[in-house]
Amino acid sequence: MIFVESELQDREVPAELIERAAQVALAHESVSGDITVLLADNPRLQELNRDYLGIDAPTDVLSFPASETDPETGAPYLGDILISIPRAEEQAQSGGHPLEAELQLLVVHGVLHLLGYDHADAKEKAKMWKSQAEILESLGLSGIVIQES
Repeated sequence: MIFVESELQDREVPAELIERAAQVALAHESVSGDITVLLADNPRLQELNRDYLGIDAPTDVLSFPASETDPETGAPYLGDILISIPRAEEQAQSGGHPLEAELQLLVVHGVLHLLGYDHADAKEKAKMWKSQAEILESLGLSGIVIQES
């Protein structure tokens, strides 16, 4: 199950879109499990980025893998993905695509990180970007790519 939560009271959350992007990414990787996606603001992601990664700057998406099992359902809990809505809006505008497309990209990117993908070196990045592109294509978003700063 994909749980979508928002810390932003003044924003409508496209929960179905986020759930679908996460489900398509999991299916592409032949994995099942539960994930929480939290939509937040720049200060929240900056705080977490600083506290957990030592980078005192806002970011677009953070993933926190977990290896737990839901005691009620027995389903694996894969972890949490946090997305900065203001950052996603900026990136969508600069990328020339809708916010909904950017959110799906960030969800897919976050899911791949939960599953152990990384882009720290060229070989890992090529593998992650290939899977990401395949998933986005299946979502009808083949022209969308993650913006690197």
